[in-house]
Amino acid sequence: MENDTENIDIAFIGGSGLYELEDLEDPTSRDINTPFGRPSDSITVGRLGTTRVGFLPRHGRNHTFLPSEIPYKANIFALKSLGVKLVISISAVGSLKEQIKPLEVVVPNQLIDMTKFRQSSYFGDGVVAHIPFADPFCPQLRHTILDSCKREDLAFHDEGTYVVIEGPHFSTKAESFLYKNWGADIIGMTALPEAKLAREAEICYGTIALVTDYDCWHAEEQPVSAKMVMSNLRKNLETSRSLIKRIVCAPPEYGKCQCGAALKEAFVTSQQELRKHSTDRIKLIVGKYI
Repeated sequence: MENDTENIDIAFIGGSGLYELEDLEDPTSRDINTPFGRPSDSITVGRLGTTRVGFLPRHGRNHTFLPSEIPYKANIFALKSLGVKLVISISAVGSLKEQIKPLEVVVPNQLIDMTKFRQSSYFGDGVVAHIPFADPFCPQLRHTILDSCKREDLAFHDEGTYVVIEGPHFSTKAESFLYKNWGADIIGMTALPEAKLAREAEICYGTIALVTDYDCWHAEEQPVSAKMVMSNLRKNLETSRSLIKRIVCAPPEYGKCQCGAALKEAFVTSQQELRKHSTDRIKLIVGKYI
């Protein structure tokens, strides 16, 4: 059952390099078990100024999960169980465009799913629903992130198509040029199925994409490596922390977009045919409709 007593105004999912929130006041840890197992780590809840904030390190505090091993379903479900309605993820990405330079910020507005082995839905096993996903990122959260980038005077790009690959390997040159020719702007490994699951859970979801490299298509740059990524991640940490502090000053109001009603017309299975054991498992998500 959703725990509204937490009163968490906004939650952040930290990507590679961001494993805790500094300056979080009165922090407490929430160890949560879900019908989909345990999340990547405990969720830290505290305050930044007057805003109640939640934080979850996507790869675990010691970075022990490969992109394909991350318990995405448990992560989103655990945040939902704490009453979280707004989630911003911080992700390291590679650039597929000359004008998108390492250490800059991209606020993506589109996704291409090239993952292969990940469970991307809470539905199935007798419960069929199809969510609208034409615009995968919440417009309200995108506006808030963009405004924060402007106020922090950062080098940023106000839109971009993010292609999500399975990993953990980086792309071949042929793949990198293919995605580039498709018109994709950045490449990473973790925005999906995170964004799809957040939409199914009727949580507003946005991403701060921090550019670390030029993938492997750029003839004048070294191909991406873990060493290169980690080096630029450390430089990007200050950017992510300054943006988080700016965002929590005025998080958007939940309910002014369509994210909170994503399931309203999504169900295909009739009420009479729904399997109780399946709906009980996801009652937190579907309870107001079933």
